[in-house]
Amino acid sequence: MPRIAMIGAGSIVFCKTLIMDILATPALQNSELVLMSRTMPKLERVKKFVDKVIKENDLNATVTVTLDRREALKDADYVITMLQIGGVDAFKHDYEIPMKHGVDQCVGDTLGPGGVFRALRTIPVMIDIANDMKELCPNAYLLNYVNPMAPVCWALGTVPGIKFIGLCHGVQTTLDLISGYLGVPKSEIDALVAGINHMAWFLTLEHKGKDLYPLFKERCEQPEYYINEKVRIEVMRHFGYFMTESTGHLSEYVPWFRKNKKALDLYCDEPAFGGATGAYYNWCKLIAEQLENEDLLEGESTSLDHRSVEFCSYILEAIETGKPFKLQGNVRNDGYITNLPNGCCVEVPLFVDRIGLQPTVVGDLPSQLAALNQSNVTVQGLAVEAALKSDPELVVAACAMDPLTSAVLTLKETRDMAAEMLEAERPWLPNFEGKRIEPRPVIETPPGTKHADVPLDPALAVVHRFGELADKASG
Repeated sequence: MPRIAMIGAGSIVFCKTLIMDILATPALQNSELVLMSRTMPKLERVKKFVDKVIKENDLNATVTVTLDRREALKDADYVITMLQIGGVDAFKHDYEIPMKHGVDQCVGDTLGPGGVFRALRTIPVMIDIANDMKELCPNAYLLNYVNPMAPVCWALGTVPGIKFIGLCHGVQTTLDLISGYLGVPKSEIDALVAGINHMAWFLTLEHKGKDLYPLFKERCEQPEYYINEKVRIEVMRHFGYFMTESTGHLSEYVPWFRKNKKALDLYCDEPAFGGATGAYYNWCKLIAEQLENEDLLEGESTSLDHRSVEFCSYILEAIETGKPFKLQGNVRNDGYITNLPNGCCVEVPLFVDRIGLQPTVVGDLPSQLAALNQSNVTVQGLAVEAALKSDPELVVAACAMDPLTSAVLTLKETRDMAAEMLEAERPWLPNFEGKRIEPRPVIETPPGTKHADVPLDPALAVVHRFGELADKASG
Protein backbone atom coordinates (compact mmCIF):
# COMPACT_ATOMS: atom_id res chain seq x y z
CA MET A 1 0.00 0.00 0.00
CA PRO A 2 1.88 3.11 -1.18
CA ARG A 3 1.64 6.09 1.16
CA ILE A 4 1.16 9.28 -0.85
CA ALA A 5 1.52 12.66 0.88
CA MET A 6 -0.12 15.54 -0.96
CA ILE A 7 1.22 18.88 0.30
CA GLY A 8 -0.96 21.85 -0.60
CA ALA A 9 -4.08 19.73 -0.98
CA GLY A 10 -6.24 22.82 -0.43
CA SER A 11 -5.78 23.35 -4.17
CA ILE A 12 -9.13 21.65 -4.56
CA VAL A 13 -9.60 21.27 -8.31
CA PHE A 14 -6.02 20.25 -9.13
CA CYS A 15 -5.74 17.98 -6.09
CA LYS A 16 -8.99 16.31 -7.10
CA THR A 17 -7.62 15.70 -10.63
CA LEU A 18 -4.50 13.96 -9.31
CA ILE A 19 -6.42 11.89 -6.77
CA MET A 20 -8.90 10.71 -9.40
CA ASP A 21 -5.99 9.73 -11.65
CA ILE A 22 -4.40 7.77 -8.82
CA LEU A 23 -7.61 5.97 -7.89
CA ALA A 24 -8.31 5.18 -11.56
CA THR A 25 -4.99 3.29 -11.73
CA PRO A 26 -5.42 -0.37 -10.70
CA ALA A 27 -1.94 -0.63 -9.19
CA LEU A 28 -2.65 2.39 -6.95
CA GLN A 29 -6.21 1.64 -5.81
CA ASN A 30 -5.01 0.52 -2.38
CA SER A 31 -3.09 3.74 -1.74
CA GLU A 32 -3.00 5.57 1.57
CA LEU A 33 -3.62 9.23 0.72
CA VAL A 34 -2.54 11.82 3.28
CA LEU A 35 -3.72 15.34 2.46
CA MET A 36 -2.05 18.34 4.05
CA SER A 37 -2.81 22.06 3.84
CA ARG A 38 -2.71 25.13 6.11
CA THR A 39 -6.45 25.26 6.78
CA MET A 40 -8.98 22.54 7.43
CA PRO A 41 -12.20 23.54 5.58
CA LYS A 42 -10.85 22.84 2.09
CA LEU A 43 -9.21 19.62 3.25
CA GLU A 44 -12.48 18.40 4.70
CA ARG A 45 -14.26 19.07 1.39
CA VAL A 46 -11.66 17.08 -0.52
CA LYS A 47 -11.78 14.23 2.02
CA LYS A 48 -15.56 14.07 1.84
CA PHE A 49 -15.42 13.74 -1.93
CA VAL A 50 -12.58 11.19 -1.93
CA ASP A 51 -14.33 9.05 0.70
CA LYS A 52 -17.35 9.01 -1.61
CA VAL A 53 -15.20 7.97 -4.59
CA ILE A 54 -13.58 5.18 -2.58
CA LYS A 55 -16.93 3.89 -1.32
CA GLU A 56 -18.80 4.04 -4.64
CA ASN A 57 -15.96 2.31 -6.50
CA ASP A 58 -15.37 -0.29 -3.75
CA LEU A 59 -11.66 0.51 -3.37
CA ASN A 60 -9.21 -0.40 -0.61
CA ALA A 61 -7.71 3.08 -0.54
CA THR A 62 -7.82 5.35 2.53
CA VAL A 63 -7.69 9.11 2.90
CA THR A 64 -6.73 11.19 5.93
CA VAL A 65 -6.15 14.91 6.41
CA THR A 66 -3.74 16.88 8.57
CA LEU A 67 -2.48 20.41 9.12
CA ASP A 68 0.91 19.03 10.21
CA ARG A 69 3.33 18.74 7.30
CA ARG A 70 5.74 16.48 9.14
CA GLU A 71 2.90 14.11 10.03
CA ALA A 72 1.96 13.93 6.35
CA LEU A 73 5.55 13.27 5.27
CA LYS A 74 6.34 10.57 7.81
CA ASP A 75 7.00 7.23 6.05
CA ALA A 76 5.68 8.53 2.72
CA ASP A 77 6.60 6.68 -0.46
CA TYR A 78 5.65 9.63 -2.65
CA VAL A 79 5.34 13.33 -1.92
CA ILE A 80 3.32 15.53 -4.29
CA THR A 81 3.65 19.29 -3.83
CA MET A 82 1.10 21.78 -5.20
CA LEU A 83 1.35 24.67 -2.76
CA GLN A 84 1.24 28.43 -3.35
CA ILE A 85 2.88 30.56 -0.67
CA GLY A 86 0.90 33.72 -0.02
CA GLY A 87 -1.98 32.76 -2.28
CA VAL A 88 -3.88 35.49 -4.08
CA ASP A 89 -2.83 38.12 -1.52
CA ALA A 90 0.84 37.80 -2.46
CA PHE A 91 0.02 37.32 -6.12
CA LYS A 92 -1.70 40.71 -6.07
CA HIS A 93 1.64 42.37 -5.32
CA ASP A 94 3.42 40.24 -7.95
CA TYR A 95 1.10 41.69 -10.57
CA GLU A 96 -0.01 45.15 -9.43
CA ILE A 97 3.33 46.63 -8.32
CA PRO A 98 5.22 45.78 -11.54
CA MET A 99 2.21 47.04 -13.54
CA LYS A 100 2.36 50.34 -11.65
CA HIS A 101 6.01 50.63 -12.63
CA GLY A 102 5.31 49.78 -16.28
CA VAL A 103 5.99 46.02 -16.44
CA ASP A 104 2.90 44.42 -18.01
CA GLN A 105 2.53 40.72 -17.13
CA CYS A 106 -0.07 38.28 -18.40
CA VAL A 107 0.69 35.34 -16.09
CA GLY A 108 3.45 36.45 -13.74
CA ASP A 109 4.27 33.12 -12.11
CA THR A 110 7.37 31.90 -13.94
CA LEU A 111 9.68 34.77 -14.89
CA GLY A 112 9.48 38.54 -14.66
CA PRO A 113 9.14 40.32 -11.30
CA GLY A 114 6.18 38.09 -10.43
CA GLY A 115 8.15 34.91 -11.05
CA VAL A 116 11.18 36.19 -9.12
CA PHE A 117 9.14 37.03 -6.03
CA ARG A 118 7.12 33.82 -6.21
CA ALA A 119 10.46 32.01 -6.21
CA LEU A 120 11.63 34.01 -3.18
CA ARG A 121 8.49 33.04 -1.24
CA THR A 122 8.47 29.42 -2.33
CA ILE A 123 12.05 28.17 -2.37
CA PRO A 124 12.67 28.32 1.42
CA VAL A 125 9.49 26.30 2.04
CA MET A 126 10.43 23.71 -0.59
CA ILE A 127 13.92 23.39 0.90
CA ASP A 128 12.31 22.79 4.30
CA ILE A 129 10.13 20.07 2.77
CA ALA A 130 13.19 18.45 1.17
CA ASN A 131 15.08 18.47 4.46
CA ASP A 132 12.06 17.02 6.29
CA MET A 133 11.90 14.27 3.67
CA LYS A 134 15.54 13.37 4.29
CA GLU A 135 14.61 12.79 7.91
CA LEU A 136 11.07 11.36 7.68
CA CYS A 137 10.92 9.56 4.31
CA PRO A 138 14.44 9.40 2.86
CA ASN A 139 13.53 7.01 0.05
CA ALA A 140 10.46 8.87 -1.16
CA TYR A 141 10.07 10.48 -4.57
CA LEU A 142 9.11 14.15 -4.71
CA LEU A 143 6.76 15.08 -7.57
CA ASN A 144 6.66 18.87 -7.79
CA TYR A 145 3.87 20.88 -9.42
CA VAL A 146 4.80 24.15 -7.70
CA ASN A 147 5.68 27.23 -9.79
CA PRO A 148 7.97 28.80 -10.65
CA MET A 149 8.95 25.28 -11.68
CA ALA A 150 12.52 25.84 -12.88
CA PRO A 151 13.83 27.90 -9.92
CA VAL A 152 12.08 25.59 -7.44
CA CYS A 153 13.59 22.48 -9.01
CA TRP A 154 16.98 24.21 -9.33
CA ALA A 155 16.86 24.84 -5.57
CA LEU A 156 15.74 21.25 -4.86
CA GLY A 157 18.75 20.07 -6.84
CA THR A 158 21.01 21.65 -4.21
CA VAL A 159 19.70 19.24 -1.54
CA PRO A 160 21.75 16.02 -1.71
CA GLY A 161 19.86 12.75 -1.89
CA ILE A 162 16.41 14.03 -2.88
CA LYS A 163 14.77 12.12 -5.73
CA PHE A 164 12.59 14.72 -7.43
CA ILE A 165 10.96 15.63 -10.69
CA GLY A 166 9.07 18.74 -11.75
CA LEU A 167 5.88 18.13 -13.72
CA CYS A 168 4.03 20.38 -16.14
CA HIS A 169 1.44 19.71 -18.85
CA GLY A 170 2.74 22.17 -21.44
CA VAL A 171 3.96 19.46 -23.81
CA GLN A 172 0.70 17.48 -23.69
CA THR A 173 -1.52 20.51 -24.26
CA THR A 174 0.70 21.90 -27.02
CA LEU A 175 0.56 18.54 -28.78
CA ASP A 176 -3.23 18.94 -28.76
CA LEU A 177 -2.79 22.23 -30.61
CA ILE A 178 -0.30 20.78 -33.09
CA SER A 179 -2.56 17.79 -33.70
CA GLY A 180 -5.47 20.11 -34.43
CA TYR A 181 -3.45 22.28 -36.79
CA LEU A 182 -2.19 19.27 -38.74
CA GLY A 183 -5.18 16.93 -38.60
CA VAL A 184 -2.93 14.16 -37.28
CA PRO A 185 -3.95 12.18 -34.18
CA LYS A 186 -1.95 13.28 -31.14
CA SER A 187 -1.08 9.68 -30.32
CA GLU A 188 0.61 9.30 -33.72
CA ILE A 189 2.89 12.34 -33.44
CA ASP A 190 6.49 11.61 -32.48
CA ALA A 191 8.24 14.60 -30.94
CA LEU A 192 11.57 15.33 -29.31
CA VAL A 193 11.11 18.17 -26.84
CA ALA A 194 13.79 19.81 -24.68
CA GLY A 195 14.71 23.12 -23.11
CA ILE A 196 13.55 24.66 -19.84
CA ASN A 197 10.14 24.63 -18.19
CA HIS A 198 7.64 26.85 -20.02
CA MET A 199 10.26 27.38 -22.73
CA ALA A 200 11.01 23.94 -24.13
CA TRP A 201 11.20 23.38 -27.86
CA PHE A 202 9.73 20.87 -30.27
CA LEU A 203 13.04 19.91 -31.84
CA THR A 204 11.40 17.31 -34.07
CA LEU A 205 7.82 16.66 -35.16
CA GLU A 206 7.15 13.50 -37.10
CA HIS A 207 4.31 11.24 -38.22
CA LYS A 208 5.31 7.73 -39.28
CA GLY A 209 8.79 8.99 -40.08
CA LYS A 210 7.64 12.03 -42.06
CA ASP A 211 8.73 15.50 -40.95
CA LEU A 212 5.63 17.48 -39.92
CA TYR A 213 7.36 20.82 -39.49
CA PRO A 214 7.01 22.04 -43.13
CA LEU A 215 3.23 21.58 -43.07
CA PHE A 216 2.95 22.99 -39.55
CA LYS A 217 4.89 26.11 -40.50
CA GLU A 218 2.81 26.50 -43.65
CA ARG A 219 -0.40 26.37 -41.60
CA CYS A 220 0.96 28.86 -39.08
CA GLU A 221 1.43 31.43 -41.85
CA GLN A 222 -2.33 31.41 -42.44
CA PRO A 223 -4.26 34.09 -40.50
CA GLU A 224 -6.83 31.70 -39.03
CA TYR A 225 -4.04 29.67 -37.41
CA TYR A 226 -1.66 32.53 -36.67
CA ILE A 227 -4.28 34.45 -34.68
CA ASN A 228 -4.50 31.74 -32.02
CA GLU A 229 -0.82 31.84 -31.02
CA LYS A 230 0.74 34.99 -32.39
CA VAL A 231 3.75 35.12 -30.07
CA ARG A 232 4.64 31.44 -30.26
CA ILE A 233 4.32 31.46 -34.03
CA GLU A 234 6.25 34.71 -34.39
CA VAL A 235 9.13 33.26 -32.33
CA MET A 236 9.06 30.11 -34.51
CA ARG A 237 9.14 32.26 -37.67
CA HIS A 238 12.35 33.94 -36.50
CA PHE A 239 14.04 31.20 -34.45
CA GLY A 240 12.85 28.08 -36.28
CA TYR A 241 11.09 26.01 -33.60
CA PHE A 242 7.76 25.92 -31.76
CA MET A 243 7.63 26.34 -27.98
CA THR A 244 5.65 24.51 -25.30
CA GLU A 245 3.73 27.30 -23.57
CA SER A 246 0.99 29.74 -24.50
CA THR A 247 1.37 33.13 -26.15
CA GLY A 248 0.58 34.77 -22.81
CA HIS A 249 3.41 32.92 -21.11
CA LEU A 250 6.04 33.33 -23.82
CA SER A 251 5.26 37.01 -24.27
CA GLU A 252 6.68 37.57 -20.75
CA TYR A 253 9.90 35.61 -21.25
CA VAL A 254 11.31 37.66 -24.13
CA PRO A 255 11.66 41.43 -24.65
CA TRP A 256 9.68 41.97 -27.86
CA PHE A 257 5.96 41.54 -27.26
CA ARG A 258 4.89 43.40 -24.09
CA LYS A 259 7.31 46.33 -23.86
CA ASN A 260 4.91 48.97 -25.18
CA LYS A 261 1.34 49.49 -26.35
CA LYS A 262 2.24 48.97 -29.99
CA ALA A 263 3.67 45.52 -29.28
CA LEU A 264 0.80 44.56 -26.96
CA ASP A 265 -1.84 45.62 -29.49
CA LEU A 266 -0.10 43.75 -32.29
CA TYR A 267 0.78 40.45 -30.61
CA CYS A 268 -1.09 40.14 -27.27
CA ASP A 269 -4.63 41.07 -28.27
CA GLU A 270 -6.34 37.75 -27.59
CA PRO A 271 -8.22 37.19 -24.29
CA ALA A 272 -6.93 35.29 -21.26
CA PHE A 273 -3.67 33.40 -21.90
CA GLY A 274 -3.68 34.76 -25.42
CA GLY A 275 -1.83 37.70 -23.88
CA ALA A 276 -4.33 39.72 -21.85
CA THR A 277 -2.86 41.94 -19.16
CA GLY A 278 -3.20 40.35 -15.70
CA ALA A 279 -5.08 37.33 -17.05
CA TYR A 280 -3.90 34.80 -14.49
CA TYR A 281 -4.13 37.10 -11.47
CA ASN A 282 -7.63 38.23 -12.45
CA TRP A 283 -8.72 34.61 -12.84
CA CYS A 284 -7.26 33.59 -9.46
CA LYS A 285 -8.87 36.62 -7.82
CA LEU A 286 -12.26 35.74 -9.34
CA ILE A 287 -12.03 32.16 -8.08
CA ALA A 288 -11.00 33.29 -4.60
CA GLU A 289 -13.77 35.87 -4.30
CA GLN A 290 -16.67 33.98 -5.82
CA LEU A 291 -15.94 30.35 -5.08
CA GLU A 292 -13.99 30.39 -1.81
CA ASN A 293 -16.94 29.24 0.27
CA GLU A 294 -18.53 26.98 -2.32
CA ASP A 295 -17.98 23.25 -2.40
CA LEU A 296 -16.56 22.87 -5.89
CA LEU A 297 -16.71 19.09 -5.56
CA GLU A 298 -20.39 18.92 -4.72
CA GLY A 299 -22.08 16.97 -7.48
CA GLU A 300 -18.81 16.05 -9.21
CA SER A 301 -18.78 12.63 -10.84
CA THR A 302 -17.14 9.82 -8.88
CA SER A 303 -16.60 7.73 -12.00
CA LEU A 304 -13.06 6.45 -12.58
CA ASP A 305 -13.36 5.80 -16.30
CA HIS A 306 -10.29 7.71 -17.50
CA ARG A 307 -7.13 9.52 -16.43
CA SER A 308 -6.16 13.12 -17.19
CA VAL A 309 -3.10 14.21 -19.16
CA GLU A 310 -1.14 14.77 -15.92
CA PHE A 311 1.91 12.51 -15.62
CA CYS A 312 1.68 11.91 -11.86
CA SER A 313 -0.29 8.67 -11.75
CA TYR A 314 1.70 7.17 -14.62
CA ILE A 315 4.97 7.81 -12.78
CA LEU A 316 3.67 6.17 -9.62
CA GLU A 317 2.34 3.25 -11.62
CA ALA A 318 5.68 2.76 -13.38
CA ILE A 319 7.63 2.72 -10.11
CA GLU A 320 5.14 0.42 -8.38
CA THR A 321 4.78 -2.07 -11.25
CA GLY A 322 7.95 -1.70 -13.29
CA LYS A 323 5.88 -0.88 -16.38
CA PRO A 324 8.04 1.67 -18.26
CA PHE A 325 6.64 5.10 -18.98
CA LYS A 326 8.12 7.88 -21.10
CA LEU A 327 7.38 11.48 -20.19
CA GLN A 328 8.69 15.03 -20.17
CA GLY A 329 10.10 16.17 -16.85
CA ASN A 330 12.08 18.88 -15.10
CA VAL A 331 15.32 17.72 -13.54
CA ARG A 332 18.72 19.00 -12.48
CA ASN A 333 20.91 19.47 -15.53
CA ASP A 334 23.67 16.94 -15.03
CA GLY A 335 24.86 17.08 -18.64
CA TYR A 336 21.48 16.39 -20.25
CA ILE A 337 21.49 19.65 -22.24
CA THR A 338 25.13 20.41 -22.85
CA ASN A 339 24.90 24.08 -23.83
CA LEU A 340 22.94 25.09 -20.74
CA PRO A 341 24.64 25.38 -17.31
CA ASN A 342 25.14 22.29 -15.20
CA GLY A 343 23.02 22.42 -12.07
CA CYS A 344 20.20 24.48 -13.54
CA CYS A 345 16.77 22.94 -14.18
CA VAL A 346 16.09 21.56 -17.64
CA GLU A 347 13.05 19.90 -19.19
CA VAL A 348 13.97 16.74 -21.08
CA PRO A 349 12.49 13.37 -22.06
CA LEU A 350 12.92 10.69 -19.43
CA PHE A 351 11.87 7.16 -18.66
CA VAL A 352 10.61 5.82 -15.38
CA ASP A 353 10.22 2.24 -14.15
CA ARG A 354 10.84 0.33 -10.93
CA ILE A 355 14.46 1.53 -10.95
CA GLY A 356 13.33 5.15 -10.85
CA LEU A 357 13.71 8.28 -12.94
CA GLN A 358 16.08 8.08 -15.89
CA PRO A 359 16.54 11.35 -17.84
CA THR A 360 17.91 11.20 -21.38
CA VAL A 361 20.87 13.10 -22.78
CA VAL A 362 19.77 15.57 -25.45
CA GLY A 363 23.14 17.19 -26.11
CA ASP A 364 23.33 20.71 -27.53
CA LEU A 365 20.18 22.63 -28.36
CA PRO A 366 20.29 24.71 -31.55
CA SER A 367 22.36 27.70 -30.49
CA GLN A 368 19.57 30.25 -30.96
CA LEU A 369 17.26 28.22 -28.71
CA ALA A 370 19.95 27.82 -26.05
CA ALA A 371 20.41 31.60 -26.15
CA LEU A 372 16.70 32.20 -25.56
CA ASN A 373 16.71 29.67 -22.72
CA GLN A 374 19.86 31.19 -21.21
CA SER A 375 18.19 34.60 -20.98
CA ASN A 376 15.70 32.98 -18.61
CA VAL A 377 18.17 30.67 -16.87
CA THR A 378 20.25 33.67 -15.82
CA VAL A 379 17.25 35.20 -14.04
CA GLN A 380 16.32 31.85 -12.48
CA GLY A 381 19.83 31.34 -11.11
CA LEU A 382 19.93 34.80 -9.54
CA ALA A 383 16.49 34.26 -7.98
CA VAL A 384 17.57 30.90 -6.53
CA GLU A 385 20.74 32.39 -5.08
CA ALA A 386 18.78 35.36 -3.70
CA ALA A 387 16.33 33.01 -1.97
CA LEU A 388 19.00 30.72 -0.54
CA LYS A 389 21.21 33.58 0.66
CA SER A 390 18.40 36.03 1.55
CA ASP A 391 20.30 38.66 -0.41
CA PRO A 392 18.29 41.77 -1.43
CA GLU A 393 20.89 42.86 -3.97
CA LEU A 394 20.53 39.58 -5.83
CA VAL A 395 16.78 40.21 -5.92
CA VAL A 396 17.47 43.45 -7.75
CA ALA A 397 19.91 41.70 -10.09
CA ALA A 398 17.35 38.99 -10.92
CA CYS A 399 14.71 41.59 -11.79
CA ALA A 400 17.19 43.70 -13.73
CA MET A 401 18.28 40.75 -15.88
CA ASP A 402 14.68 39.79 -16.69
CA PRO A 403 14.20 40.27 -20.46
CA LEU A 404 10.84 42.04 -20.22
CA THR A 405 11.75 44.25 -17.26
CA SER A 406 15.04 45.30 -18.85
CA ALA A 407 13.17 46.25 -22.04
CA VAL A 408 10.92 48.61 -20.06
CA LEU A 409 12.75 49.97 -17.00
CA THR A 410 16.05 51.61 -16.17
CA LEU A 411 18.19 50.11 -13.45
CA LYS A 412 17.00 52.68 -10.91
CA GLU A 413 13.38 52.06 -11.85
CA THR A 414 13.93 48.32 -11.51
CA ARG A 415 15.49 48.79 -8.07
CA ASP A 416 12.60 50.98 -6.94
CA MET A 417 10.07 48.39 -8.13
CA ALA A 418 11.89 45.50 -6.43
CA ALA A 419 12.17 47.50 -3.19
CA GLU A 420 8.44 48.19 -3.18
CA MET A 421 7.69 44.51 -3.83
CA LEU A 422 9.99 43.38 -1.03
CA GLU A 423 8.30 45.69 1.46
CA ALA A 424 4.80 44.61 0.35
CA GLU A 425 5.63 40.89 0.52
CA ARG A 426 7.46 40.81 3.84
CA PRO A 427 4.72 38.69 5.49
CA TRP A 428 5.75 35.79 3.21
CA LEU A 429 9.50 36.47 3.20
CA PRO A 430 10.60 35.83 6.81
CA ASN A 431 14.18 35.08 5.73
CA PHE A 432 14.49 38.73 4.59
CA GLU A 433 13.59 40.09 8.02
CA GLY A 434 15.68 43.15 8.82
CA LYS A 435 16.91 43.42 5.23
CA ARG A 436 15.90 45.95 2.62
CA ILE A 437 16.80 47.04 -0.88
CA GLU A 438 18.79 50.22 -0.48
CA PRO A 439 17.87 53.08 -2.85
CA ARG A 440 20.27 54.49 -5.40
CA PRO A 441 19.42 58.19 -5.79
CA VAL A 442 19.90 59.89 -9.14
CA ILE A 443 23.24 61.68 -9.50
CA GLU A 444 22.54 65.04 -11.08
CA THR A 445 24.90 66.47 -13.71
CA PRO A 446 23.85 70.12 -14.08
CA PRO A 447 24.64 71.94 -17.33
CA GLY A 448 28.21 73.16 -17.35
CA THR A 449 29.50 70.41 -15.06
CA LYS A 450 33.26 70.22 -15.64
CA HIS A 451 34.58 66.79 -16.52
CA ALA A 452 37.15 65.37 -14.16
CA ASP A 453 40.61 65.16 -15.63
CA VAL A 454 41.48 61.51 -16.23
CA PRO A 455 44.38 59.93 -18.09
CA LEU A 456 43.37 58.59 -21.49
CA ASP A 457 45.17 56.10 -23.66
CA PRO A 458 46.17 57.54 -27.07
CA ALA A 459 43.25 56.04 -28.98
CA LEU A 460 40.65 57.36 -26.52
CA ALA A 461 42.38 60.72 -26.40
CA VAL A 462 41.90 61.10 -30.17
CA VAL A 463 38.21 60.23 -29.85
CA HIS A 464 37.79 62.63 -26.93
CA ARG A 465 39.55 65.43 -28.86
CA PHE A 466 37.31 64.78 -31.88
CA GLY A 467 34.27 65.19 -29.64
CA GLU A 468 35.52 68.56 -28.39
CA LEU A 469 36.14 69.79 -31.94
CA ALA A 470 32.66 68.61 -33.02
CA ASP A 471 31.07 70.50 -30.10
CA LYS A 472 32.91 73.70 -31.05
CA ALA A 473 31.93 73.32 -34.72
CA SER A 474 28.27 72.85 -33.87
CA GLY A 475 28.37 75.82 -31.49
